[in-house]
Amino acid sequence: MTAVVFVGPTLPCDDVKAILDATILPPVKQGDVYRAARDKPAAIGIIDGFFDGVPSVWHKEILWAIEQGIPVFGSASMGALRAAELADFGMIGVGGIFEDYLNGTLQDDDEVAVLHSPAELGFQPLSTPMVSIRATVRHAKNSGVLSRENAVEILKYAKARHYRQRNWKDLGQALSSLPGIAKFVDWLPEGQIDAKANDAREMLVQMADCLSQATHTPRSAMRTERTLMWKQLCDRVDRDEVQNHSIIDELRLNPELYADLRTRAVLSIIAEEEAIAQDQKPDRDTLIRHMADHRSRAGLSHKAHLLEWLESNDLSPTSYEDILADAARIEAIVASRAGQLNGPLLAELKRTDLYSKLRDRAHAKATIEKDNRSGAEQLRMVLWYFETRLGRQIPDNLDAYAVSLGLPDRAALCDLIEAEFLYCQTEANSSLAQDQTTPARKREVK
Repeated sequence: MTAVVFVGPTLPCDDVKAILDATILPPVKQGDVYRAARDKPAAIGIIDGFFDGVPSVWHKEILWAIEQGIPVFGSASMGALRAAELADFGMIGVGGIFEDYLNGTLQDDDEVAVLHSPAELGFQPLSTPMVSIRATVRHAKNSGVLSRENAVEILKYAKARHYRQRNWKDLGQALSSLPGIAKFVDWLPEGQIDAKANDAREMLVQMADCLSQATHTPRSAMRTERTLMWKQLCDRVDRDEVQNHSIIDELRLNPELYADLRTRAVLSIIAEEEAIAQDQKPDRDTLIRHMADHRSRAGLSHKAHLLEWLESNDLSPTSYEDILADAARIEAIVASRAGQLNGPLLAELKRTDLYSKLRDRAHAKATIEKDNRSGAEQLRMVLWYFETRLGRQIPDNLDAYAVSLGLPDRAALCDLIEAEFLYCQTEANSSLAQDQTTPARKREVK
């Protein structure tokens, strides 16, 4: 097997392939090095890895790979961090960032952390790493573009910001009052240094040299202790890899459902990207509302039922909360674009051949006269709609439910339900009413 390289925002895949014949994998996370090492690659290179929200690669995975006689290189980002920590145990660190972590010049993880887009959008970097800001400022100072005082101010301001919010545009605007800063901003497009990319390329060159000339002499690797946690990690990776692929294959046998869920998955990715870019997280009340709505729809009224459901779906309480957060992010991004949806929705209706049926129903409802109804009668219609038409309980929060449908409030929802009720009660339209669109959840699996 060829070499394996874990890379994301630091270098484009084409840049990696131009230097090294390697299998390119996404940024490394917990279990990935163990998974790769099982296939006995010629070498493993770690450039990028996950820091926030995803369990990071274990040191023991790397030590286990080294024990198997596989040279493991690290540089630039997560690779530089792990290489500095495991240099005494045989991991090969490359580049100035690695050296700075090794000798203690750098200590904080945020020095190499960046905000980036998801895999489906190519891990595009959306912020600038602190190590590159430092390298650029140093280069500008040595080139006479920045004064020593301005260099200190820029580094101080950048370091104080969260890594997700570090970018040259914002830095330039925030520090625009500094004398001579405009000259620096104009110089940036040509003069800035991408320290992580430079170190990553240096590592790839060393890997290529190592593999072409067999220059690596494996040192005596220390045997990793087979602890219970290590065995659990290995078992989980081995089991999940087989199971997840097989489950997706089963989904592919239902092409309509696969297409629907794939679209939902893409929307989830976009919603997460936007939430990260804006540094927004769903609040606790929103998560609780989504949990209550899900439990109501799934019939999980008792805690014991919920726990059984979590176990049957291979979920922990934490991963369940992640799913609720995902639903909340999707709801937020849909709500933020509510005013733009009517045109695309009509286009989709026409594409799926539902437009004419719904148009005819809408025209028929427009001819039905409504009377003033009591609260009890409106409640009866709402009960009819949810329990008879949709086969579910009434949501606890009708206002939130109405907003999720692009309506202003529960009053608008009740008006909609009343028109549907009267329409379905009209004998002249009964045959057309029977041909209404069935809720998607009832026609997913036949």
